[in-house]
Amino acid sequence: MALFFSFRRKRRDSDRTLSDAIKNIFGYRPRKVHIYDLAFRHKSVATLADNGHRLCNERLEYLGDAVLGSVVADFLYKKFPYKDEGFLTEMRSRIVSRSTLNMLSRKLGLSSLVQASKESGTQGSSIPGDAFEAFIGAVYLDKGYLFTKKMIIRKIIQTHLDVDEMMEQDINFKSKVIEWAQKEKKTVGYKLADERDNGKRGKLYTIELEIDRKVAGHGTDYSIKKAEQHASRMAWEHIAGNSESS
Repeated sequence: MALFFSFRRKRRDSDRTLSDAIKNIFGYRPRKVHIYDLAFRHKSVATLADNGHRLCNERLEYLGDAVLGSVVADFLYKKFPYKDEGFLTEMRSRIVSRSTLNMLSRKLGLSSLVQASKESGTQGSSIPGDAFEAFIGAVYLDKGYLFTKKMIIRKIIQTHLDVDEMMEQDINFKSKVIEWAQKEKKTVGYKLADERDNGKRGKLYTIELEIDRKVAGHGTDYSIKKAEQHASRMAWEHIAGNSESS
């Protein structure tokens, strides 16, 4: 009996510690703490349920991945109303990449909550990012989609990620096209095809990229430099596609 009450006390203390940690990081207390406990339980320390199933964060990771992808896609769609599908897909991939999720997990302090065997280790592995996704799955089950969406956008993306900087870190397609053209002895030129005033947002520029005087790509943005990059990206994807098929 004494062992039972000792276990219950340790369980309550553990739940309180986890609840306090989530409150400190995200500003709310979970209602179903056991789900969060599972979210931070790596498969290396999985326990067995009465039905023989392993209890670890893999299923929550699967769920969190889907929820996170949905929220990020919605966020990017609204933030960049003039970007094409390729840009949106690439930006989403950057945000939900394992390296970004690992970084967020450590920056937020979620990685310190992970339960894993010493042999598995967390440095240089996907464990922090996996736990991050599992945590998102736990929030979804505990608080619902709308709460989870607001939390991801306000507490994570807008607070800990510079999406505009991530966009600037994109591959320099303009340099790639110019280097390729020099090698192939082709001429490259950028032409302002359209310029229109879009009210408070400023002027919207459309740039055409010409290779040997033929339009090879076009891009639209509020910055001429960025519009040139978009046009270069379109041209480079066509160039790379032809290279792979030849």
